[in-house]
Amino acid sequence: MAATYTPAMPSTSTTTTTRERKPSTSAPISDFTSPVGPPGMTRPKHKRTVTGFGPGDIKKVEASVPEEQREAWKKHSAKEFKTKDQFEADVVRHIETTLARSLFNCDEAAAYAGTALALRDRLIIEWNRTQQQQTFADPKRVYYLSLEFLMGRALDNAILNVGMKDVAKQGLEELGFRMEDVISQERDAALGNGGLGRLAACFLDSLATLNYPAWGYALRYRYGIFRQEIVDGYQVEVPDYWLDFNPWEFPRHDVTVDVQFYGGVRKYTDDSGKQLSVWENGEIVTAVAYDAPIPGYGTRTTNNLRLWSSKASHGEFDFTKFNSGEYEASVADQQRAETISAVLYPNDSLDRGKELRLKQQYFWCAASLFDIVRRFKKSKKAWKEFANQVAIQLNDTHPTLAIPELMRILLDQESLEWDEAWSITQATFGYTNHTVMPEALEKWSVPLVQHLLPRHLQIIYNINFHFLQYVERNFPKEREMLSRVSIIEESEPKRVRMAFLAVIGSHKVNGVAELHSDLVRTTIFKDFVKIYGPDKFTNVTNGITPRRWLHQANPRLSALIASKLGGHDFLRDLNLLHKVEAYVDDEEFRKEFRAIKYANKVRLAKYTKEVEGITVNPSSLFDIQVKRIHEYKRQQLNIFGVIHRYLELKAMTPEARQKVQPRVSFFGGKAAPGYWMAKMVIHLINQVGKVVNADPDIGDLLKVVFLSDYNVSKAEIITPASDISEHISTAGTEASGTSNMKFVLNGGLIIGTCDGANIEITREVGEDNIFLFGNLAEDVEDLRHAHFYGDSFHLDPSLQRVFDTIRSGTFGDAGPFSGLVDSIVDHGDYYLVSDDFKSYVETQGLIDEAYKDQEAWLTRTITAVSRMGFFSSDRCIDEYAEMIWNVEPLPPPKMNGA
Repeated sequence: MAATYTPAMPSTSTTTTTRERKPSTSAPISDFTSPVGPPGMTRPKHKRTVTGFGPGDIKKVEASVPEEQREAWKKHSAKEFKTKDQFEADVVRHIETTLARSLFNCDEAAAYAGTALALRDRLIIEWNRTQQQQTFADPKRVYYLSLEFLMGRALDNAILNVGMKDVAKQGLEELGFRMEDVISQERDAALGNGGLGRLAACFLDSLATLNYPAWGYALRYRYGIFRQEIVDGYQVEVPDYWLDFNPWEFPRHDVTVDVQFYGGVRKYTDDSGKQLSVWENGEIVTAVAYDAPIPGYGTRTTNNLRLWSSKASHGEFDFTKFNSGEYEASVADQQRAETISAVLYPNDSLDRGKELRLKQQYFWCAASLFDIVRRFKKSKKAWKEFANQVAIQLNDTHPTLAIPELMRILLDQESLEWDEAWSITQATFGYTNHTVMPEALEKWSVPLVQHLLPRHLQIIYNINFHFLQYVERNFPKEREMLSRVSIIEESEPKRVRMAFLAVIGSHKVNGVAELHSDLVRTTIFKDFVKIYGPDKFTNVTNGITPRRWLHQANPRLSALIASKLGGHDFLRDLNLLHKVEAYVDDEEFRKEFRAIKYANKVRLAKYTKEVEGITVNPSSLFDIQVKRIHEYKRQQLNIFGVIHRYLELKAMTPEARQKVQPRVSFFGGKAAPGYWMAKMVIHLINQVGKVVNADPDIGDLLKVVFLSDYNVSKAEIITPASDISEHISTAGTEASGTSNMKFVLNGGLIIGTCDGANIEITREVGEDNIFLFGNLAEDVEDLRHAHFYGDSFHLDPSLQRVFDTIRSGTFGDAGPFSGLVDSIVDHGDYYLVSDDFKSYVETQGLIDEAYKDQEAWLTRTITAVSRMGFFSSDRCIDEYAEMIWNVEPLPPPKMNGA
């Protein structure tokens, strides 16, 4: 039997306790005659006391409980509220007993807490049913590993998904509270930053809605990425204390995994003559599980998101050190351990930051793999069945260490042969690639991996050895290919190419938009397509959940659509939206559609005044770019265009200005703490806004707003208010994008490049309903080459004027902005801002003209909304299930009276 999962007795014990050891189907019982770990250190173990029974165990326990006790338990089992009165009773009970508040001191925060706890009670009942059903059925499960899950607020989503929106609204009103005020008390779960994490959150929603058995795994970041404040126009990062009160998580203090770092590897030979490896003499950090229920829409299925928190393995406090006066050292181990799950994406510009990021990734992968393997072993199935029971999806390269970790478990702990272990591993993993930019594909230095994860480096080298042998056998005349496809990059120092390891260790690799998937196959993984054949590589174009991004973010529009389609079935089958196009000329429909858009703009204007102190006119064209701040997303192109517009307005006569279409340019997003250039873009936006917004000549003709601390709940206010949204990445750099889908679904049009999912959106909504500009992906490399080696690099005069204005100090000290300008003028303009600027400005002019004809604009927006049915995350999940995971839905059983 595999030795790994039986807890070792502490070395200090003088007695031994015999434990019954049950036979395994995968290996014979054997005594522990070989080393299993360093002295005084337990092997990784899973402590579990209250959950985790297999179906056989549940039946045994149930049979052992006397009938009268079972009946008493069932009689008093928790029940979900179904009526307004039951909802009110649950809320008041929690406010009075859980929170120790009363009628006289219950504020909106307490009302939120009571409401959330009442909803949580209901969700956990359905969560328990779902997990028990999945345990009995023992289907193949999906495990989605993502370093980010940008979940947003949970209360509104939970009320919506369980179909209790009206009940909760009426109940809260009777208790003296407005639903909107209560919902606004919730802090966003700070588990992500950008599109990668929001996609993962949409996928969890769709997996539950479609009844697929699935768990998500991530880290429980204590401070998230950070809360963004703007001070003197600069981004300042401060901690995001989102866990001060989080009613949506369930601490599982009985579910812990010991995770090892550092140490060394010792080889030994067992009694059968087989050579094995033991990883020993390292540092142990304990992972503690926290679970969050993920409800599906219109179904009782409630899946699970498991988050891991880190703590010192031997406790929080060293009394010996404290008593000897070493007060800081007495808590040092705990502080060092807790940093692993403290912050999303710690600044990796320093070596210590790089080590912490790699530590985070392994900690999360090791704890998650242990949990997955433990769950599989309960079934007593043979290891050859593992890939028939388990599908693990790697969301980008961050969880790639799960591949060597599973190999380590199978080789070192389960004693499988290499070929069998590798076959199981490849059949288990799928890999989603999210970028083709070489600088964004993770590479870790070999010395760092050797120091932190010595056994994994050995396994990675062995994987590489077997792979390169395979390549050499099949392509004997292409020796130069070996260095191109090797997992180990022969640089100084050598580096591990995580994307290559993910490709080699997975049975399917997918991109997230058609263009992106084509680029994956023809650029970064071109050699792998030749080695493995094209069938290993596929495309799943991203999607969004219409429950949050239409029904929750824009309830009036959802209700309008439902009134014409005869109900809300379109929230489960977004393809039904095509029927809306029949009402494009319906005057009543058009009038309400226009009123909804204006109301959403008024709401954003009100928010802008309250939070940013800037007054904007909702009759203006709202031009919005909100997303992670990065040079490839080209917020710098946008703000240069804004400066150009400002200069044009300043040069006009007052009479000419009266004919200009007023516009508000909204920006939002966070820059990584160590990304200086992105921070300068934020600073320039704020400085330009400071000047433009105070210029009496301009008035409402142009306003510039930076919406600080952008997150999901703010996106739900921003997205429905857009007239135009900007998705203007350099062609070939944005894998897909999902915010582009959200804006169009809410009746806003796009200005964008032929990049990512913009291309497929164009195909769906029609070229007349999107504004495209700029160079194509196939021309990008030639243009970059010409910048460095050609003599044709000339700035457009309008862009030159923008740069001259910046350098003149119009927007404050020009020094900080010199890097932004120089990167274009003197350093090759890698992101082709100068090449696309003229086309961008001209296209903005076309938008101004088009917006003047409000009736034609309204026709465009209604048509675009009606044609967005393809971009549902439900469609994505069905494609993953069929093409990659080979899993089937498990519908919940019908309940009495349901």
